[in-house]
Amino acid sequence: MNLIWLGHSAFRIELGAAVILIDPFLTGNPKFTGDAAKAAAGATHIVLSHGHDDHIGDAAKIAKTTGAQVISNFEICMYLNAQGAENINPGNTGGTIDCGLFSVSLTQALHSSGTVVNGKSIYLGSANGVVVKPREAPCLYHMGDTDVFSDMGLIAEIHSPKIGLVPIGDRFTMSGRTAALAVKRFFKFETVVPCHYGTFDVLPLQIDQDASHFVAEMQGHATKVAVPRIGEVLAF
Repeated sequence: MNLIWLGHSAFRIELGAAVILIDPFLTGNPKFTGDAAKAAAGATHIVLSHGHDDHIGDAAKIAKTTGAQVISNFEICMYLNAQGAENINPGNTGGTIDCGLFSVSLTQALHSSGTVVNGKSIYLGSANGVVVKPREAPCLYHMGDTDVFSDMGLIAEIHSPKIGLVPIGDRFTMSGRTAALAVKRFFKFETVVPCHYGTFDVLPLQIDQDASHFVAEMQGHATKVAVPRIGEVLAF
């Protein structure tokens, strides 16, 4: 399994015949300087944690171009379907969707979810975390945008994820310090990858502009911390 960070909370997961994009915020992402079409090439599935623009990103365009199946909550799937994404596979918090080579489970996340169109706010369901469980690769948990919460212990017990994708930027999510607490208290990850930091450095939107606080707080813990460059391939 190859895992590629595309900046912010966007990831590409390559599982043989399956190519999964999570929260593909590419166009308009100030830190993603690659080719959006190349990053999305061959996508078979698009998994969305919640409805904010910096997570839905290019999902509708990619779905229409590639035919990739959109997996998210009901509201987001209907919203993107109205924009021309025909292949949708909705679920909701606590549910698991079988996708053949892998399954997707939607977990709780402490966050909001919605967008604004022509000045009107649109509710897009509850925010979620995402568990991707391949049949022949390690289980991965993308926390979405969230604060720490005690039911992370139940997510760990139910799914036993080995790879964690953890937001650390503060202000809109956990800080590096709080994210490290969540990892150390509730999970037995083999590898964690920090995300959702350093994207909007023109404005002080995110307090933790790099991963240093998170790395320092994880020092000495058994879990490996991988801090990839955008576009770097991590093989599992």
